Amino acid sequence: MTGTSVPSVVIAFAPAPPLVDTLTHVELTWIEKRIENWIRFGRPAHAQILDRSRRIVSFAPGSIFSFVRWASNDFGTVVSRIDVVRAVAPGEAYQTLPFVRPGGEILLRADGWPKVEKVLQHIDAVEAIGVNGADVAPDHWRHVHNRLVAGHMPRAYTTERHEAWLKRRECEE
Repeated sequence: MTGTSVPSVVIAFAPAPPLVDTLTHVELTWIEKRIENWIRFGRPAHAQILDRSRRIVSFAPGSIFSFVRWASNDFGTVVSRIDVVRAVAPGEAYQTLPFVRPGGEILLRADGWPKVEKVLQHIDAVEAIGVNGADVAPDHWRHVHNRLVAGHMPRAYTTERHEAWLKRRECEE
């Protein structure tokens, strides 16, 4: 040894940052006459089939979808529910929902078949004027929720309201 030391160089690789999953995932199950979870409207960004009775659909942040859950047992219907949800971006506040990861902004929630049926009829009326439920103003879904909770009929969604929403959204961008 010559008495001179060579500094040792240690190379450490930083762990790769975890991949950020920006999608909202909804697990759908269909077991005839027992569990029926389905999407009434929405534009999935991705879909994955798990097996014959289960699949996962995923929605991009900001997209709106309707998630229907129905379940029964030997004595009749146990769960009848519909939620209209806005998928959230990472870091945004959200509400949790069964089968929805991480959760979303709940715009409308209805429990019990009579209320669920009214919401489904309202969705049919919106689609009858040529508007997809995923394109409807989020405020309208909140309006429908509030009116149903109060026991009143919600106002109809018209093409004029839809055009106003599109212009308002255009100004926000």
